[in-house]
Amino acid sequence: MSRRRDEGRGPLYRLYIGRLRREIHAEQVPRHVAMMIDGNRRWARQLGYDTAAHGHRAGAAKMREFLTWCDDVGVRVVSLYLLSHDNLAKRDTRELQDLLEIIAELADEISRERDWRVQHVGRAEGLPDDLSRVLREAQERSRANTGLHVNLAVGYGGRSEIVDAVRSIIAAHGGTGGSLEELAASLTPEQIGEHLYTGGQPDPDLVIRTSGEQRLSDFLLWQSAHSEFYFVEALGPDLREVDFLRAIRDFGSRERRFGR
Repeated sequence: MSRRRDEGRGPLYRLYIGRLRREIHAEQVPRHVAMMIDGNRRWARQLGYDTAAHGHRAGAAKMREFLTWCDDVGVRVVSLYLLSHDNLAKRDTRELQDLLEIIAELADEISRERDWRVQHVGRAEGLPDDLSRVLREAQERSRANTGLHVNLAVGYGGRSEIVDAVRSIIAAHGGTGGSLEELAASLTPEQIGEHLYTGGQPDPDLVIRTSGEQRLSDFLLWQSAHSEFYFVEALGPDLREVDFLRAIRDFGSRERRFGR
């Protein structure tokens, strides 16, 4: 077990957690947090596991913890980047199969937690039938829930999402008999936002990425135009509650101008 996974179990750590919680005020908590969990494979390699599946499974367990942290602190929407559209084509077949099974288990478990509502964001085309079915069932099972809204980005790509939104707008406009000139004249950022996978949700206030990587990787490109970013050095499975609370505290200390 890594040293970092042993941290956070002593009384001093618990005292520090309590202090951080007291420093976070409800009005400073982001409504929507997007999480890019990264470093699962590196974590597995560092611990000597023979497959990346151990890292992905540990990362999935950490995401369940992460959701409880978000729920407990008052976040209303969480988006988890679990599998990109590019991953479907580029990952090793064995690793991808393991990852798809782990994502299916995670989606099913989350849909049964507390009063959480699950929504799949991404293209269903290209996903295995079994995973698509589990995602649909998780979404339907939790549809009436009113607690934490959890977006599971699976088979997701930010550029593809924008393309799909524009196609949806064009199709809707064509159905009314309107011309392309009229569509061009009436198109607004708000209209595109309404047709994204996350239409009707607040844009992410805070985007967190683990493992020290500092890039968007095609995640929520449109929605993150005014997001704050927070990068954590810890590999995904080693993320601690203290890391999360520091991110929330840091967010609350920033002055968000939105271009003003």
